[in-house]
Amino acid sequence: MQIDALALALRPRSMPEAADLGVRLVQSRARSVWRTFTPVFVIVLAVALPTVEIAGWLPLLVIFWMKPWLDRTLLFVLSRAVFGEDTHLGDLWRERSAVWRGRLLSTLTLRRLSPWRSFTQAVYQLEGQRGAALRQRRKQLLRAKGNSAFGMQMVFFLVEAILVFGLFALTFWFALPGKGSDVFDAVFRSESVSTSLIVASVYAGVVLVLEPFYVAAGFAMYLNRRVELEAWDIEQEFRRAFV
Repeated sequence: MQIDALALALRPRSMPEAADLGVRLVQSRARSVWRTFTPVFVIVLAVALPTVEIAGWLPLLVIFWMKPWLDRTLLFVLSRAVFGEDTHLGDLWRERSAVWRGRLLSTLTLRRLSPWRSFTQAVYQLEGQRGAALRQRRKQLLRAKGNSAFGMQMVFFLVEAILVFGLFALTFWFALPGKGSDVFDAVFRSESVSTSLIVASVYAGVVLVLEPFYVAAGFAMYLNRRVELEAWDIEQEFRRAFV
């Protein structure tokens, strides 16, 4: 990695502070992030929603299970953003094989329920190591930091749940007096296709908004860990001093 080309000011940070840096990275590159991520997300949504004909809960499961694959697109965008580069859909399309196909099976199976998925994702997607070297690298990154990465993931899980249930709560607030129980039955007890699609769409909307911040928080924590391990901040200062 060309350390001197990074657009971020590298220095040792606490892990929560690093996660906040990731959130700010998404805010600063919001247009680049969502114009690249949204079309890919729409494709997943187009696959997920028709499965409602099989089972009402299946669209939710498909969206949930495909999140690690969606995260690969987000990490591609963010890995360019740290160098100050914007990303367009054409850039993603040219690199589609590396971004979408690499380690696809493990992405959707063994690592799907990883308690520190976004923190270690860059190791699999960007570093290119395999076998024992990969396992050693992951172990090195997680040493003394696994709890922080897990805590960050749980925070985003809770925020996601709060947003989903909060959106449904709006229907109760706007319900006519005495109709709250009818709204509850329509949302949570109805087995109609339309209700299942509404529930899946609400969840999809939350994922579309929140997932970039989750991936960026984990990626920034990964970068911060590498600062700790490899003294990138010192190298950055020396390179600037002698340019």
